[in-house]
Amino acid sequence: MTICHRLNDMGILNPTGYRKIKLNQNYNNAKIKQGDYSWCPSTVRNILKNDIYIGNITQGRRRVKSYKIHKVEQVPEEEWITVENMHEAIIDKELFEKAQGIRRVDTRVQNNGELSIWAGVLKCADCRRAMHKKYCKNKNGKLYGYYICGTYRKKSNKLCTKHTIKVEELEESVLQAVRLHIKLLIDTEKLLQQINKFSSRKLINENIQYIKQEKEKEIKKLSNLKRCLYEDWKNEYITKEEYIEYKQKYEKDIVKTKEIIASLDNQKEKQEEIINGNSKWIENFKIHKNITKLDRNIIIELIDYIEVHENKKITIHFKFMDELNKILS
Repeated sequence: MTICHRLNDMGILNPTGYRKIKLNQNYNNAKIKQGDYSWCPSTVRNILKNDIYIGNITQGRRRVKSYKIHKVEQVPEEEWITVENMHEAIIDKELFEKAQGIRRVDTRVQNNGELSIWAGVLKCADCRRAMHKKYCKNKNGKLYGYYICGTYRKKSNKLCTKHTIKVEELEESVLQAVRLHIKLLIDTEKLLQQINKFSSRKLINENIQYIKQEKEKEIKKLSNLKRCLYEDWKNEYITKEEYIEYKQKYEKDIVKTKEIIASLDNQKEKQEEIINGNSKWIENFKIHKNITKLDRNIIIELIDYIEVHENKKITIHFKFMDELNKILS
């Protein structure tokens, strides 16, 4: 909604208006009133989640129900067919993924109309619902903010407990944790660079190359077996059912073996990135190594979500840990 307001205030035409006025196309959108070229949330949402901007082509989003019923229905996202790197990207993948992460979180604004830096990030460690912000006065009459479990506040104190934590305590704890994890990441990068300098890079690469060669031999062998099947069937050495069964098995084994080779290539690439200091996500973390204050951008960029426990302790799930584990595994 905020993006819509900003675009409308700037006088930017929506896609329909751009096609008609700027490109002079005879284009009409039945969902939009004639002459209304203002932005709406659904348009912004569809643009933000469209991976065509990072070079992908996705097909199969809709389908006709049947040849008898010509009704078009939406296809579940897991059934879409996506081919990557089909054309030049105009948005880098890191920025695109950051946008998808922001889209998935709850970003409802506070009562004052501002977006909290913790929106969609804080969760109760037990019931997993979002934490709600409240205000209270201490003995001296000073107003302070704190977070409380959404289930406890909105539904029932029988379903969950308070899980309260003061805003100041939360900010200080997360700030210290961010500093420590950035230091961990930088130290890990230095360690891997030292490992590379003294010996193991060549050994790792040779090992990966050897496994790849063995897997490629395996694919060649499976392909030969698959080719021979047809002759065996025609010569009646095997039945048609056996031919189909073995053929499907060999094809499945070939696909699995190719996936292993692709995984090895990816592992090698990741290791090269961190050893050579070319990993973009590491560079993004290193930018914040002298961090003194948290803001919304930093939290969204570095943190997946935070669990608040009943004892005021927190568990922070950093986004980079999966990437780091892949490299170190």
